[in-house]
Amino acid sequence: MPKATPVTRNDVAQYAGVSTAVVSYVVNEGPRPVAPETRDRVLEAIRVLGYRPNATARALRMGTTRTFGLITPDGGNPLFAELAKAIDKEAAARGYVVLQTGADGDPATEQSKIAELVIRRVSGLILVAPTEDLDLSDTDIPVIAINRVLSTVSSVRPQYREGARRGVEHLLEHGHRRIGLVIGGGRSGERELGWRDALLAAALEDGPIARTTFSRRGGYDAGRELLAATNRPTAVFASSDLQAVGVLRAIHEAGLRIPDDIAVLAFDGTAETEYSWPPLSVVRQPLEQMAREAVSRLIDGQGAVEAVTYPTELILRRSCGC
Repeated sequence: MPKATPVTRNDVAQYAGVSTAVVSYVVNEGPRPVAPETRDRVLEAIRVLGYRPNATARALRMGTTRTFGLITPDGGNPLFAELAKAIDKEAAARGYVVLQTGADGDPATEQSKIAELVIRRVSGLILVAPTEDLDLSDTDIPVIAINRVLSTVSSVRPQYREGARRGVEHLLEHGHRRIGLVIGGGRSGERELGWRDALLAAALEDGPIARTTFSRRGGYDAGRELLAATNRPTAVFASSDLQAVGVLRAIHEAGLRIPDDIAVLAFDGTAETEYSWPPLSVVRQPLEQMAREAVSRLIDGQGAVEAVTYPTELILRRSCGC
């Protein structure tokens, strides 16, 4: 069966009784104004005939694809999934679409994905928790980082240190004096510093630390490590939701009660924490605000390189004793 001939701009013009130039003005929203009744006839012709403008050609004419490239380190992490959804919503409200891909936290992969998106002529790049040794010198489009500071582009992130401090202070208010930390990475980040700030202000020594990956398995292994300590903590602050879920499993398997025997509080605040057992108390990242800021800066211009931070929200549920 022969393929149907694609509908052209000439077909639309003939059906609407206008010139092809008028069709172009309607499709491209300019550069010349079109009378409302004429515009309605053109739109009706487009609907009836099923005309589909060439998006690539239109982008080349307008100098923009109205598309953002979004690179996340782990597409399976609920935090990044919720952040991507918030970014997509904000972009759509401004007439942009989002092309998302993952880098698995690998610098070489991330650099390659950036190059691919630039070739596709995206209008801007959003890098979520990017690796720190990225080379963006040849990138001639707007770039913004989320959840990590880069020296060459503006960034948006939560107030990690302040949020972690508030979370640990809440555990202290429940009477806990030995608070363990489950943290990702091998160095002192802002969440670890916030944990130390709270303990220092209470004149307490640091509790035990378990360093692991930002994953459920990592949290599970870290939880077992902390529970096996001679003087196990009475509360645990986990630097991510996924780690906290793993810690919960380790505690349940040990036959301990949450929060009676050991309390848990996490940093991130994804929807997953509402449905763990017990529901997790969390320091919630301001995902919607960060998404709005990132999209706005890409579209409206960024000015000087700036690191923007937003306050977190402490949400209290059963895992801490509330």
